[in-house]
Amino acid sequence: MTDTSTPRTEVSEEQAESAVAQTEGTSDAGAEESKATSDAELFRQSEIAADYVEGLLDILDYDGDIDELVSGGRPMVEVVGDRLQPLVGQRGATVEALQELTRLAVFRQTGTPSRLLLDVGGYRASRRKELAAVARNAVEKVKEYGEDVRLEPMSAFERKCVHDVVNALAGVQSESEGVEPNRRIIVRPAD
Repeated sequence: MTDTSTPRTEVSEEQAESAVAQTEGTSDAGAEESKATSDAELFRQSEIAADYVEGLLDILDYDGDIDELVSGGRPMVEVVGDRLQPLVGQRGATVEALQELTRLAVFRQTGTPSRLLLDVGGYRASRRKELAAVARNAVEKVKEYGEDVRLEPMSAFERKCVHDVVNALAGVQSESEGVEPNRRIIVRPAD
């Protein structure tokens, strides 16, 4: 469960958007891990992942450009191209599965668990924007009515996006409840 009852300051909508843009950053534990993991090792993980994804695209006969990078202390692979929607799937389910397979491929070669992030067709960036709007809407309802707002079940990536926006705003807090795949966020007035 995420406790977001830390002190908040008033922030502008632009600052909240900035928090969304940093959604894929590291947590406290991840920050310690990323200090121990060099950028060279993270980039190596993204190269291994890119090779694996390229092999999958060849097998599936999909065309796409693959970019390898390190961002926010995480290895990333972005696949860009036309006709990639089937690789995203309904509500990102397929890209989440592909990400897990890719992480396993990296683990198999390095012996180290990876926090690799896979994006296909810009899905994650567009979904972040949608989730920021959902979070702001929930915050407005909480502030207007003073009652908790329960959001629909979301993936870990989606919940993190929402938590980041809510945490950047004063007067509200969020926490996750439930068990996967029905884990959801509750936005409520801050204590």
